[in-house]
Amino acid sequence: MFLHIGSDVVVRSEDIIAVFDMDNTTISKMSRNFLTEAQKSGSVINICDDLPKSYVITNFDGNTQVYISSVSSQTIYKRSGNKKTIM
Repeated sequence: MFLHIGSDVVVRSEDIIAVFDMDNTTISKMSRNFLTEAQKSGSVINICDDLPKSYVITNFDGNTQVYISSVSSQTIYKRSGNKKTIM
């Protein structure tokens, strides 16, 4: 199944490792360091025209990408059709 994560970008659901809320996770130094290192390695793809609300980490054939999205993590979760509870 494909999942729309913002702008004109869709990714395969099975390639998604994690979806994070930008406001809640960037408080952590570890998260900020992860995003900084991903940016330095060229793994970040900004698909956001507005204020970023989430970032989606994907892995396809060993290639990790981090998508910065204006779609909220909650909306991406709902689009996935996942029935698990979010903590």
